[in-house]
Amino acid sequence: MFSKRFAELKPYVPGEQPRDRTYIKLNANENPYPPSPEVSRAIREFDASQLRLYPDPDSTQLRAAIARMLGKGVTPEMILAGNGSDEVLSFVFYTFFDSDAPLHFPEHTYSFYPVYAGYYSIPYKKIPLAVDYSINTDAMLEGNSSGIIFANPNAPTGIYMPLDNIRYMLERYPSDRVVVVDEAYIDFGGESAITLLKDYKNLVIIRTFSKSYCFAGVRLGFAVAHPELTAALYTTKNSFNHFPVDLLAQKMGIAACGDPEYYRKINGEIMQTREEFTAGLRQAGWDVLPSMANFVLVRKSGLEGRSIYEHIKQNGILVRHFDIPVIKDFVRISVGTPGDMAKLFGIMKALQA
Repeated sequence: MFSKRFAELKPYVPGEQPRDRTYIKLNANENPYPPSPEVSRAIREFDASQLRLYPDPDSTQLRAAIARMLGKGVTPEMILAGNGSDEVLSFVFYTFFDSDAPLHFPEHTYSFYPVYAGYYSIPYKKIPLAVDYSINTDAMLEGNSSGIIFANPNAPTGIYMPLDNIRYMLERYPSDRVVVVDEAYIDFGGESAITLLKDYKNLVIIRTFSKSYCFAGVRLGFAVAHPELTAALYTTKNSFNHFPVDLLAQKMGIAACGDPEYYRKINGEIMQTREEFTAGLRQAGWDVLPSMANFVLVRKSGLEGRSIYEHIKQNGILVRHFDIPVIKDFVRISVGTPGDMAKLFGIMKALQA
């Protein structure tokens, strides 16, 4: 009844969304703050009668708004808008990564990468992290590969790769193969690789509105690349999924792009909360990896990651545990409001090995 392809699928497992009780959710890297008031205004003023019409298939106004927001020489022709960055990643995998050589990505990174590689029958090689849990740039470049993809800051470590390291990789990687930098968390302290696009036509950058723009409930993401690569992504998109970004999401995205000061403010607050929480945990004897994302990866000597996760959950807070080698004794904690983190800190401070 089922195809051989189906039998080999290994689906992505998202963070749990329990319905049995009310938890403080610090397990899915959602933004604890609401979107810009301009987004609320766009929703209030939206004319529902427009829903009888199909939306602009090219998201023309949204792409122009994103280009203005990004600056740095980015034009609308360099942008593909999609229904979430995961959809955009799907187009990227199909368009640029082939089966003649393995795709390279870090051993511990966004868990959708091996899912898409399996779905499109793309062989891949997981590159072990360095001893400090950073991405090993030289190892990523070793051997023949059909492409390179990594998150920056990486997930679930939160560790940021400086632009000089990315430039180092691009200088040494074949220019006819694509390097993809997934910048889902770049607005929490890192510097975007968008400034490198003018020098490297094989660079593709993926961004999302889910994290720093508080849009986890609205699927909206985009790719930024040389116009030739963006056109190729649109060819893929229109060949098997022609559905454009829906009309309301386009309006909301345009409104969000028009209020950068609001997002700088709330994301600055998240960064401050992250640093205060990190300092407190370290003082209390916890090992916290240096994060430039809206989450931290932590452990405590003598405690198993699963037991830490379960203890925190029993006290009404959800965090994320990955039962996989190397990071199985860590838990990943999304940064919430100062009140959320103060409550969690009290729970964690009481944990003893």
